[in-house]
Amino acid sequence: MKSAQDAAASSLKTRNRTQSSPVVRGFMNRVVAAAGLTCLFLLAACHKNIQTTDAVQQGIMKYLSTRQGLSAMDVSVVSVSFRENEADATVHFQAKGSNNPASGIDMKYVLERHGNEWVVKGRGGMGQGANPHGGGANPHGDMGINPHGSTGMPALPPGHPAIPPQQ
Repeated sequence: MKSAQDAAASSLKTRNRTQSSPVVRGFMNRVVAAAGLTCLFLLAACHKNIQTTDAVQQGIMKYLSTRQGLSAMDVSVVSVSFRENEADATVHFQAKGSNNPASGIDMKYVLERHGNEWVVKGRGGMGQGANPHGGGANPHGDMGINPHGSTGMPALPPGHPAIPPQQ
């Protein structure tokens, strides 16, 4: 009869032989590799690539849906540039039915990535109260001296007769 110590040693040898078998190691390697690939695919599916013009257009349209008076306008994203978690977009607004590409206005927006969507952070390219056409000077040049002093009335063009102040 075998002693308990001999039985334990025999059991240990059998277990070691099974674990060190090339067949078992190969199987375990395949299981671990398959589990790793499955995890990678699941992570990749959760992190969708949204650096597309369509994704930015969806974010802008969601933002504009909160504004009134835009139902009569065609809105299109003209250009987009992406930076890590931000995007700069130029959006063209034009009256519906208008075929003249020169009509309408372009606005710049800054968007921020929130999960799998773009959210408008604000308008870009101009500060509060800035001229949307760029520059601060009158695009028509110097129109002469303001005959009303510094009351904020517009200046008359050169050669225009003076207008007497109203009393």
